[in-house]
Amino acid sequence: MYVESFKQLTVWQRAIEVIKEIYQVTARLPVAEQYGLIGQMRRAAVSIPANIAEGKKRKTKRDFRSFLRTADGSAAELETLIIVAGQVYPTIDFSRCSSPLTEVQKMLTAMIQKLEASKS
Repeated sequence: MYVESFKQLTVWQRAIEVIKEIYQVTARLPVAEQYGLIGQMRRAAVSIPANIAEGKKRKTKRDFRSFLRTADGSAAELETLIIVAGQVYPTIDFSRCSSPLTEVQKMLTAMIQKLEASKS
């Protein structure tokens, strides 16, 4: 199935869901984290679908693959920040963001592998 817009990509849609969860959970962090974990987690989360969208708009498989790798890197950054936040603030439940993030990471990996296989 041909995808006309990045908004039709399931991985992009799931990444938007991750952003919503991150914004909700970071709203429970202390104000002292405004320029620390809160900002960093939100930027990393937003970076995931933003890179998927930018890569899709570039129109070449090579560029798309490169931006998917960047999105995957942002996902790994966010995963690390969730782990850190969970250890520093154990009373806050970060599991609602971890599950959809894992799903996005799996989808990104599969897409990258598919594009790798089709480049030859």
